[in-house]
Amino acid sequence: MNLLPITADTPCPCGSGLAYGACCQPFHRGALPPTPEALMRSRYSAYFLCLEKYLLASWHPSTRPADLSLEHSPRWVSLDVISTDQNGDTGTVYFRATCRMDEGWQMLEEDSTFVREAGRWFYLTGKAAWTELKPGRNDRCPCGSGRKFKACCMD
Repeated sequence: MNLLPITADTPCPCGSGLAYGACCQPFHRGALPPTPEALMRSRYSAYFLCLEKYLLASWHPSTRPADLSLEHSPRWVSLDVISTDQNGDTGTVYFRATCRMDEGWQMLEEDSTFVREAGRWFYLTGKAAWTELKPGRNDRCPCGSGRKFKACCMD
């Protein structure tokens, strides 16, 4: 779960380099993401911000869960989009996302599939793999601070 306050001027959690108000916030408020990557980034930011309603609404009805609770969601800290592809009304996004869980640091790698219906993109499904991260004392901290792990988030 995110612990930092987010405003329109804050850097967007999706890592685009844009302010939240110029990146994912408009989608969270009802604008339609124009590409699978934009939808995936907005969904990452929604997980970061625990926006359950947005996540459910952007999930294709054929694969959408009946409900979604982010009460015990990990604390997401970074997103790296590795590749994207769009062919007509289908698209894929391959990404890596890093998070902090009770047990330590984890990385989620997912190859996500998206579909566009009536001009609106939906998350359809994804092939996900989780990897435990074990940073060394002198490695950069996975939180994205740029500092060494031993001087940042080392427990």
